[in-house]
Amino acid sequence: MKKAAVPLILVAVTLLAVGVIAEAQQPKKVPQIGYLTGASRPSMSARTEAFRQGLRELGYVEGKNIVIEWRFAEGNPDRTPTLLAELVRLKVDVIVTGGSGVTRRAKEATATIPIVMAQDFDPVRNGFVASLARPGGNITGLATLRPELSGKQLELLKEIIPKLSRVAFFGTSTNPGNAEALKETELAAGVFGVKLQYVDVLSPKDIEAAFRAAVKGQADAALWQVQGSVSSSRRPEIAELAVKNRLPAIYNNPTEVEPGGGLMSYGVNLPDLDRRAATYVDKILKGAKPADLPVEQPTKFEFIINLKAAKLIGLTIPPNVLVRADRVIK
Repeated sequence: MKKAAVPLILVAVTLLAVGVIAEAQQPKKVPQIGYLTGASRPSMSARTEAFRQGLRELGYVEGKNIVIEWRFAEGNPDRTPTLLAELVRLKVDVIVTGGSGVTRRAKEATATIPIVMAQDFDPVRNGFVASLARPGGNITGLATLRPELSGKQLELLKEIIPKLSRVAFFGTSTNPGNAEALKETELAAGVFGVKLQYVDVLSPKDIEAAFRAAVKGQADAALWQVQGSVSSSRRPEIAELAVKNRLPAIYNNPTEVEPGGGLMSYGVNLPDLDRRAATYVDKILKGAKPADLPVEQPTKFEFIINLKAAKLIGLTIPPNVLVRADRVIK
């Protein structure tokens, strides 16, 4: 009996060794990340590179130990459901969304695949999360607090145009954050003694008429609060209309200024949000649930001035404002 035990032990050890070798030889599953935005690839280059950078800082290299399925709706929101269906069919591990409209579609497309918002102005009001501290579902990520920034934007316009008395507020009434942004701006307008003219921009075809309405209302400047594909697909046109009507305008998104050609922007540093979105992807890939990952708020803001645009509309930017800009385009 004792002699038979030796071969049995050898067989057991051999089988164990074979199992270990076989397991070691099996290729590890490479995580797949779906990144979807409603904008075009060129306009998102700074943000997508920031996302890659964030992943690299965490040890992920695209094409080696992580795969990124990039999807761009190119300013056409009707393409979003099809692009999402592709990502769901690929069974990606996480979907990263580049804006509120895309996040809403992603929420409708899947309740199981984790979704990371690279930006959203108010995820609670939009119904994406139960609260910032405890999201509660399959969505988490970063908020931008855009409505709260409109008062600061009006303050900057007042500094650049001391005699500012009337400002056109370009918004989209169907946007969930529009009412809140308008409310914040009205409060600031009362402080600065400025009258607001609300101009509704529901689709790209409304843009030219909106500028005509602002001029007819004798606006001295404009706050461009239009979001999503309505704005992203027509940036050069918006800048040209502002110059044509000699209407100084301030925007939320830096891409409206560069490469869009607009006068100035003040808002959240969006590439920084994309870089930070990578940390959510990392945590989810390591087993964390979106429901338990608090939504983060922005920490970096950016003020950009385009002196080329200022010259075209005959506007001089005061030196005390110029020195506060993070970037000045000459």
